[in-house]
Amino acid sequence: MFIAQELRKKSTAEFVLYMWQVEDIIRAYGCQLSRIKNEYISRFANYTDEQREEMVDWYGDLITMMNSEGKREKGHLTINQIVVQDMNELHNQLLQSSRFPFYNSEYYRVLPFIVELRNRGDKDCNEIETCLNALYGTMMLRLQNKTISPETQHAIKEISTLLGMLSDYYIKDKTEGLKFDDDEEM
Repeated sequence: MFIAQELRKKSTAEFVLYMWQVEDIIRAYGCQLSRIKNEYISRFANYTDEQREEMVDWYGDLITMMNSEGKREKGHLTINQIVVQDMNELHNQLLQSSRFPFYNSEYYRVLPFIVELRNRGDKDCNEIETCLNALYGTMMLRLQNKTISPETQHAIKEISTLLGMLSDYYIKDKTEGLKFDDDEEM
């Protein structure tokens, strides 16, 4: 919960990946709040009792959402899907504007990887979700100590750069607002 709050301010892509990980943690504990409290949250020794109780409430709310949305086995919560949709909408706005040439340049560097990933995976995902899925999948491989090819490492580095740029623009758009109209001064 506290990590999610910090990531939300710092990096939207990292926030989404963290929330996907939280969904998987909840599933790993069978969507049972008592198990999460006793076997997971109890390990956070640096947190006060009050902070741990806040975490229990937060996890409880997420479990309730997962149950009501039918996400106990797989899928992502609507609150997380909305953030990904918002990121994708901003991504498309950035690409349509001539005001963001560095973003456009990075996008075209990443596009071949996106095309390849979409051909091998879920073609119904938007480009940003495809990129996030690639990062999450790689993160899972690393946690399992699996070998990641140099080609995949290169693709992930480029995708990370694009998502990092998008995250920065996302936060700037939410806090200050971005101007997309090419006739306006920035």
